[in-house]
Amino acid sequence: MADVKVHSAPAGAVPEGVKQPYHLVDPSPWPLLGAFAGGLLATGAILYMHDHGWAVLAAGFLAVLGVMAGWWRDVVRESVVQRAHTPVVKIGLRYGMVLFIASEVMFFVAFFWAFFDASLYAAEPMQVARTEATGGQWPPAGIEPINPFDLPLMMTVILLLSGSTVTWAHHAIIEGKQAQAVKALGITVALGALFTLFQLYEYSHASFGFADNIYSSTFYMATGFHGFHVLIGTIFLAVCWFRASRGHFTPQSHFGLEAAAWYWHFVDVVWLFLFVSIYWWGAGGQYAAH
Repeated sequence: MADVKVHSAPAGAVPEGVKQPYHLVDPSPWPLLGAFAGGLLATGAILYMHDHGWAVLAAGFLAVLGVMAGWWRDVVRESVVQRAHTPVVKIGLRYGMVLFIASEVMFFVAFFWAFFDASLYAAEPMQVARTEATGGQWPPAGIEPINPFDLPLMMTVILLLSGSTVTWAHHAIIEGKQAQAVKALGITVALGALFTLFQLYEYSHASFGFADNIYSSTFYMATGFHGFHVLIGTIFLAVCWFRASRGHFTPQSHFGLEAAAWYWHFVDVVWLFLFVSIYWWGAGGQYAAH
């Protein structure tokens, strides 16, 4: 399909010379290179966990980033230049994003499960080791939980505000207001970066470490992976900001931005559950809203 005249086709239409609406991808090196990069990253991670192999880990990480940049560049070209993302193709992209977010939901369910299992059954008679570790109470003896109505509440406001600005950007694109979309995406990226800085500050001032006990481990695993998702979402939105400033999105074709908005709203919802369950309820009623 490399010689098909597709540049003049309107957004969403079947390109000239194509007899069906599906996109048959040209031969690409990225799946194979991605497999090698992922294997190199995994090998480097294993070696690093055994106190050597940091260079392999760094090389694997850079290789994965290179594959991501090259592969996604091709996807953007297929959408913007070739106009290969027909309505049927967009349906497939939407299904893929929905399934990806569903898998992410189950990923976080595991951390919530671990937290609630440990907190609701802190004095489980059949689990002697857990009772000894928690002192039969939650939060465990000696743990000073983070006040949920201090920095975590500010972080909640930041994420909720960013959810509003990304929705603003989405609707601005639908209405053809390019300048507003660029502005709204810039604000969203800034809010995402601010949230990450606040979380780093919170971690650096926490009174407990990751390996102290089951409370600290479940706390850092859940909130830390959420923070990682915020970082990924911020990068996702930054790419959308760059693409919007280049005029890649139109009212008829803007799934890249739509997918980023879906992902960001997912991150917002997960944080609300984290705030209520781990920060507030998990503090054992030690703090009250003022």
